[in-house]
Amino acid sequence: MTSTLPAKKRLRVFQLIAVIFLTVSGGPYGLEPLLTYAGNNGALLLLIITPILWDIPTIFTVLELNSMMPVEGGYYQWVKRALGLRFAFYEGWWTWLYTFVDLAIYPVLFVEYASYFFPNIEAYKIPICLIIIWAGAGLNILGIVRVGDTSLILGATVILPFVVLFITAFASHNVLFTMPHVSLSGLHFSSLGLALFTVMWNFCGWDNSMTYAGEVHKPVRTYIRSTIIAAILIFILYILTILVSQASGINYNVLNDEGFPAVGSFIGGNWLGSLIAAGGMASTLGLFSAVLLSVSRVPKVMSDDKLLPQKLNTEHPKFKTPYISIIVCAAIVSIMILWTFADLLIIDITLYGAGLFLEFLSLIALRKKMANANRPFKIKLNIAGLCVMTVIPFAVYIIALSGSFAAGNSDAVLFALLALVSAELIWQLIKWFNPFIKSATTNINS
Repeated sequence: MTSTLPAKKRLRVFQLIAVIFLTVSGGPYGLEPLLTYAGNNGALLLLIITPILWDIPTIFTVLELNSMMPVEGGYYQWVKRALGLRFAFYEGWWTWLYTFVDLAIYPVLFVEYASYFFPNIEAYKIPICLIIIWAGAGLNILGIVRVGDTSLILGATVILPFVVLFITAFASHNVLFTMPHVSLSGLHFSSLGLALFTVMWNFCGWDNSMTYAGEVHKPVRTYIRSTIIAAILIFILYILTILVSQASGINYNVLNDEGFPAVGSFIGGNWLGSLIAAGGMASTLGLFSAVLLSVSRVPKVMSDDKLLPQKLNTEHPKFKTPYISIIVCAAIVSIMILWTFADLLIIDITLYGAGLFLEFLSLIALRKKMANANRPFKIKLNIAGLCVMTVIPFAVYIIALSGSFAAGNSDAVLFALLALVSAELIWQLIKWFNPFIKSATTNINS
């Protein structure tokens, strides 16, 4: 499905860089537990190794698939073409669930960073979270360009405080920079799992930015440029933030409890802590809006295939956005804001990793099914090489999942596994109530 939006209502390079940055990262906010879990020696090593093993294969995969099929619905459409309607439903269902979990995190984090200015704000957590959720929904209904322009402003608001932090830290005689001895020696398996989940969560979502490809100007070229620039920006920002936090000498328990504003206050005083706290609030708003943009397009294309109610396919008469889908997403997220951050993170990555595995399989399947299709971006590996590339991030995923289970987060892991199984149960119900699904499945796979 290709969008009929005119060129002036489509995203361009700088807007897309901002949206991808806020979809995947939103700045280093959320990395705070890494130093507690992995310590001085392990934090930097995991921050370097995990993106190489987890993100680079993911980025290459989504860029190749998107260059071949730059369509509305992104990963759902790729999996449908490669593996059939059943697994496309799995992909859409898992991603829908994981994104609801992901979206529930951001309003909660907003309240945490706002507490730097208003210590008693926690008592008003629920109404504030609901305001953020529905304001983000309203912005999305206004259209993708509004989201892109807002993302540019919020993205700059997120990055600027850390630029000031870096300059202040490097100019300070009290901040001693020494390269830590990078090693995982002595790190408990449970801590390794939680540290991996922390890094993986802060680097996940590259495929989410592909669901609105039909609303991007010259999508193939624009996505390749924007994704590469956003990836470099995120990696540099994370590395510098962890290095500065280590060099500051701050107590890691304080960092974990109070976040990066505590590092700013420790190095530069209250003014810098306030600046970073304001950036954290902007980050959560930008993340919520950008991620809602991506997930709201998935129910729309699934309803086209009669896997979800047709009403979700309804576009706003003026703004041409899937406003019913946006409203439904916002309503579900409104129910999920009572979960704890740690449990939400584990459920989030467990569901995301499963969906990502289907995308890797789709890449391999489409290399066979559509060997001669035009691929402006193509990974320089044969089928065997792609299989090896798939195994590497999946191994990281299994280690993180096992480690979090060993750390005592079994309830969250079990809930996530039940959520994975629910895809097959819902699929069977859909087939039972919709006699057209079986024939559609046959036609797609033929």
